[in-house]
Order: sequence, then C-alpha cells, then structure tokens
Amino acid sequence: MATEKSATIPSDVKMEKKAEVSKKEEKSVSNKIKAGHVHLSGCTGCLVALADNYQGLFKLLDDYVDWVYDLTLADVRHIPEMDVALVEGSVCIQDHESVEDIKTTRNKSKIVVAVGGCACYGNITRFARGGQHNQPQHESYVPIGDLIDVDVYIPGCAPTPQQIRNVCVMAYLLLMGTEDQKKLAANYLKPLMNLAKRGTTACFCDLMTEVINQGLCMGCGTCAAACPVRAITHEWGKPQGQRDLCIKCGACYSQCPRSWYSFDVMNEFEGIMEIIDGAMK
Repeated sequence: MATEKSATIPSDVKMEKKAEVSKKEEKSVSNKIKAGHVHLSGCTGCLVALADNYQGLFKLLDDYVDWVYDLTLADVRHIPEMDVALVEGSVCIQDHESVEDIKTTRNKSKIVVAVGGCACYGNITRFARGGQHNQPQHESYVPIGDLIDVDVYIPGCAPTPQQIRNVCVMAYLLLMGTEDQKKLAANYLKPLMNLAKRGTTACFCDLMTEVINQGLCMGCGTCAAACPVRAITHEWGKPQGQRDLCIKCGACYSQCPRSWYSFDVMNEFEGIMEIIDGAMK
C-alpha cells in the first residue's frame, strides 16, 4: 500500500505573506445635523429639485447631514427628532393624519423650513374644491404657516436645487459652525426668515402694491423669469401680471430683489458665496 506524501512547495514558487485586511472605519455622524423631508399635499417637485443637486446632495449626506426621515428616500415610519425639517406641500385640513404630522414636525424639529409654493403660500392647492374620486371630502388646503410657526421659507414652484442646497448648508453652519460661520449663515437666512414672518400670502398683487406702485421696480425681469405659469410679461420695461393665470405660488415676490433687499446679505455676499463653495468642495 502506497504511503501518502505531504504536499511540497516547488522551489521556484515564492510565497508572499498575505496582507492583513484592516477593518473599514465607520465614519462618525456625531458632527452631522439630523434632517429630513416631510411630504404633505404636493406634487413631489420640490423633492425632485432637492435630488437634482446630484453630487452636491452626496456631499451633503457624506459630510453634513444625517438624513433621518423621508417617505421616498428613508425607510422610517414615524417622524423622528430632527434639527432641520424640510416640509413640502400644503395641509389638507380634512385629513386628520396630515394635521397631526405637521404639528408633530414642529414639536420635534429645531428648524422648520417650508419648501416650495404649496408649503409657503398654498400655491395651486388653494384652488382645490374636493370631489376627487378616492377622497371627495378633501376640499380645503392651507399653507403650513397657518397651522404652525415656520422658521424659513424657500418659495418657488419648484425652488431651484441650488437654493435648497444653500439653505441646508447654512442651516448646518448655523447649528454647528464657528461664531463667524454662524454670523454669515444668519445673514444669509435672514431674508428667508423674514418671508416666513411676513405671512402665508404672496403673489403678483403684492409686487404691484409694495414694489411697482412705490417706484421701486427697476425692470430687471426677475419676477417674470421666476413665474412658473408665465403669468407675468414685460411691457415698456415693466412687469404686467395676468391675475387669471396666477396660482399664488409667491415665486415672483420672493425672487424680486426689491421686495426683500437686505444689507446683511449684500454686504456679506462674497463671504457667503465663499463659505458655500468651500463647504461643497
């Protein structure tokens, strides 16, 4: 019976010691802020605008934000504690769950941001009269500021991705930055906070009474460019609004540089832009 021989290593084969695989270090999120997206009665266009930041969104999630709640992007059932809550959509006051959700968001969030015309001013949902096939009783919709205190407005239908990104960066710096960074962030957010304090109505009529009739309009065309339904045209260098087309999203008023002019922003513009650019690198 043949005896088994142990395997031998050929002399021409060199054995190298296998490198030890180090365990990947998990990045701490203790220096991040907790943020989320609360979706009420809206078209999801504002969430699409947030996602349109592409690489900028990844940068936010990697370095600055722990995304803890989102019906679309996070598998979380109940609204958790958050530093910053981005709220999209208006509130159907016949929907008990929606009313409770917005109140819970206020109670559990340090900063509540109304994102988009529906959350800020009601937008096209103000024209709802009910009668939907599945929920005919849903007939009354109000902006979130009619039910809770809102800290920051980002109007528009939908707001630009850059504006949403910038507010997220500034909210982070306001909560986690140095004293100088907190000052710049406060200056940047001040006009948007003033919009929230102003109330839950804004449309071309406000531009007419507060800007154009006061001789403040410089004919820049920003209001016409911001209007999502093309309800504003320019004639002889001045804007003209068509009330039957206006959906009262507030985009024209919020984008007009003469409606919210702030020396806090203008005098610190270069520093504000530098800090945003630096944060996104």
